[in-house]
Amino acid sequence: MLFEFIATIAAGFGLAGVALIITHLSKLAGKRAPKWLIPLFGAIGIFAFQINQEYNWFSQQVAELPKGVTVVKKVEESTWFRPWSYVKPQTFRFIAADADNARANADNKNMYLVNLYLFERRRSVQQMPQVIDCATPARADYVLQEKDSTLSIDDHVKQTTAWRPLTKDDPIFISVCSKRT
Repeated sequence: MLFEFIATIAAGFGLAGVALIITHLSKLAGKRAPKWLIPLFGAIGIFAFQINQEYNWFSQQVAELPKGVTVVKKVEESTWFRPWSYVKPQTFRFIAADADNARANADNKNMYLVNLYLFERRRSVQQMPQVIDCATPARADYVLQEKDSTLSIDDHVKQTTAWRPLTKDDPIFISVCSKRT
């Protein structure tokens, strides 16, 4: 975030420098450019860089994902204070699943433990372990109890949470179960 701030300021100064050159060239031509041109160009540089960063954030994050981690859902939003987002909505959040490293349950080969990663613009990545039942199409939160790590995936799920149904066309179900059936 610090580098993005420095780059934003540099973009503002860079475009303000272009306006400075324009004002000096306008003096040589005999006409004088308005004084507000330099701050206007600086503001345009800052806004253009920030808008570019917000639209490229999703593709930059996806490019940095390790092998086997795939995007299963992305959220695009339009907001009133970003009027350009009504023309093309911006992706501010997405969920990625580590399907290649999903672990099968020893007792039930249709259940897999998979890590979901929740990404949000300007926030830390959150990891959310999930148990996916490929036979039922359902998922449940997985909470590891540090006292007893010998419990199976079934035991943890029974202790911690209820199952939430999935459809067969859900991207989480497809990414985890399609490779295993």
